[in-house]
Amino acid sequence: MNETASIFMSLAVALLAGLLLSRLAKVVKLPAVTAYLVAGVLIGPFVLGAFDIPGLGLTHDQIDSFGLIADLALGFIAFSMGNEFRLAELKKIGKQATVIGVLQAVITTAVVDVALIALHFAMPDKLSIPAAIVLASVATATAPAATLMVVRQYKAKGPVTDILLPVVALDDAVGLVVFAISFGVAKSINTGAVDVLSIIVEPLLEIVFSLLLGFVMGLLFTLCEKYFHSRSKRMAVSVTFVMLTVAFSCLKFNIFGVHVGFSSLLACMMLGTVFCNMCEVSEELMERADRWTAPILILFFVISGAELELSVFADWAVVVVGIAYIISRCIGKYYGAGISSRMMKCDPNIVKYLGITLFPQAGVALGMAIKAIELGPDGAIVRNITLFAVLIYEIVGPFLTKVALTKAGDIKEEGRTSARGTQIPKKAKV
Repeated sequence: MNETASIFMSLAVALLAGLLLSRLAKVVKLPAVTAYLVAGVLIGPFVLGAFDIPGLGLTHDQIDSFGLIADLALGFIAFSMGNEFRLAELKKIGKQATVIGVLQAVITTAVVDVALIALHFAMPDKLSIPAAIVLASVATATAPAATLMVVRQYKAKGPVTDILLPVVALDDAVGLVVFAISFGVAKSINTGAVDVLSIIVEPLLEIVFSLLLGFVMGLLFTLCEKYFHSRSKRMAVSVTFVMLTVAFSCLKFNIFGVHVGFSSLLACMMLGTVFCNMCEVSEELMERADRWTAPILILFFVISGAELELSVFADWAVVVVGIAYIISRCIGKYYGAGISSRMMKCDPNIVKYLGITLFPQAGVALGMAIKAIELGPDGAIVRNITLFAVLIYEIVGPFLTKVALTKAGDIKEEGRTSARGTQIPKKAKV
């Protein structure tokens, strides 16, 4: 089989596996995103992909070639989350979301720091102080993709959902700063030299330039959209500008010794924010773009599942530290969100359930873990523990998010009409 045929066959297998598992997920009342991730694990290089039979599973080489899909999917996810920053809504919850987004991230980092540094003294040969510090900063990040998919699937609507998406979006921005500072401190401990550029200047520049890029692209998008009137062409313009923003986000510069890069998540989020506040028909266009990207998002999650490294279970130290990391992060997220939302006098359901919806972790955390590899052996520990945690969080997290939103009353268990026009009873709704 030639290379082109192999790529299309692999993508088709990934889509089919995700779709089939999503039907099974309906029976056992699990979110579709969990099914996609499990499907990825099953067809991945550690299960069916290990046989290296075309059309049966995905190998490591094939997964590596699908990086473009992940970048594009995350771009559209961030673009959709920009829709949550409409000025009319921000006037109501902007202050609350900002305080909660920052405070719960800081509290989570502190809790994980304490837990892992204590573990360092119990097993110093397995977990160093620099690795513990970096892992604690990775704990800030959540998975906007998984959260958004659960909200969309169940059409969640209510106080918890209203504040959840802005908090998740802010969470990643705060996470980037916390990680950059922690990473710089870890490098300083290892080398004995303090690098102010990498600790403070570069992460701040990344955030500023990313938001500026998204703002400029949002203005151009709004201007360009006015010259097209058919729905299909307007949707094509939407896709074009998301792709352009992702492309520009991949650029890196070195100015007077300062490394300048971009975060595609922040840039695309700002793109969506500017567009939804300036274009009168933005809501309709974003809804159409969401429909167009549905297969891409399924592929993204299936491929993400296939990327999960099951081999991390082979090292007992990774399992022990991973369990400590997962438990302490959950405690930090739950109580961090609870304390900060109570401080802001939020709805009781927000205080009680918001923290649980922040458990999922994936893309941004993995990006941080890859960056941490620069620390050498300490970076390898960070990467393996993050992979272990993501494997657990991504399979369990979406289900817990669904349970929390249901308990909060944001997900209504009611009958709905299928695409064929037949009524689906309550018991089939998941």
